[in-house]
Amino acid sequence: MPIAGNPKKLAYSVAQGFQQFTPSSLRAYAPEELKVLLFNLNIVLREVRGTSVPLEDVENLKEKNMKIHRLSQAISTIQSFAAAKGLRI
Repeated sequence: MPIAGNPKKLAYSVAQGFQQFTPSSLRAYAPEELKVLLFNLNIVLREVRGTSVPLEDVENLKEKNMKIHRLSQAISTIQSFAAAKGLRI
């Protein structure tokens, strides 16, 4: 299944919690598409980590940490899926 639309927007959807990756959903992607997904997830992760949030703003700090968690989880899922299938990404 080719990536529909912009892969960076897909990475933002993962950060927002609208999109989720599981090993069964990753089967539809080719190894090149997984590389593109991983690359864009890392870009968005760096952008989210780079945003500054005042420590007094607990809600936005919690939201930032949840985005980081979702992106890290998606990256980990893709990497473990590729390792299990013997793919080099």
